[in-house]
Amino acid sequence: MRPQKLKARIFLDGGNPDETKDLIKRLGFLDGQTTNPTLIAKNPEARKRLEKGEKFSKEEILVFYQGVVKTVSDLIPRGSVSVEVYADARTSAEDMLRQGRVMFGWVPNAHIKFPTSREGLKAAEQAVKAGLRVNMTLCFSQEQAAAVHAATRGAKKGNVFVSPFVGRLDDRGENGMEVIDDIIRMYKQGDGHVEVLTASVRTHEHFMEALRLGSDIITAPYEILTAWGEKGLPVPPPDYRYDSKGMIGIPYRDIDLAKKWEEYDIRHDLTDKGMERFSADWNALIK
Repeated sequence: MRPQKLKARIFLDGGNPDETKDLIKRLGFLDGQTTNPTLIAKNPEARKRLEKGEKFSKEEILVFYQGVVKTVSDLIPRGSVSVEVYADARTSAEDMLRQGRVMFGWVPNAHIKFPTSREGLKAAEQAVKAGLRVNMTLCFSQEQAAAVHAATRGAKKGNVFVSPFVGRLDDRGENGMEVIDDIIRMYKQGDGHVEVLTASVRTHEHFMEALRLGSDIITAPYEILTAWGEKGLPVPPPDYRYDSKGMIGIPYRDIDLAKKWEEYDIRHDLTDKGMERFSADWNALIK
């Protein structure tokens, strides 16, 4: 059962509904799930098909993705299911929005994932005006999060998530958890419509620190959530201290949230690399 002191919503980061079902039994609850092309490529059914040398057509892979999302949605009908559009460096905002509109109709509890890039922000701005719920993914900086706040201004709370990826910052020696801290602090100056979803969680320590910092949502892989359950679903005690292991700090910046989103510097090489990786994993599934 959900611990009384647990304020954050807990999502599974995965593309296998069997894991979703198992975690609900183990934890006693699950608040949502995030999916992406890489996770769908790791789905056991997709892997079996690829091992036989049978790739999907473009139509078949979308039907397969929709089936996974529908199964997950049925397991957590009152939760959220994030579904990611295909986006490489050449994908236009119009194309992302077109995909997003279709995917939003797959299940009643979808959040559509757009990258925190120029075209992704353009798509998100139009999407929220059209009533879609969005999850801005591949966020790596406080300034990108400021742009998300500006692009989605006017949306209702619950309709917009921003997903800073902590693990990929850690991979290059930067303390990814400080980005979470910085964004939460910055958003206190705003209207509260964007919720922070800590993503790319690699360790139990990441998970515990995200809880301590007050992240609205945390998404984590099956293994980390299973281990958390085996430990008894702990929340960090008042004296909890995160060990950054000497990684480079990411200092807080005073950023005005009242500007237009186009005025922020949203460039980040990890966003570009993340889009490349997700699109490559998706394309590897297709004939």
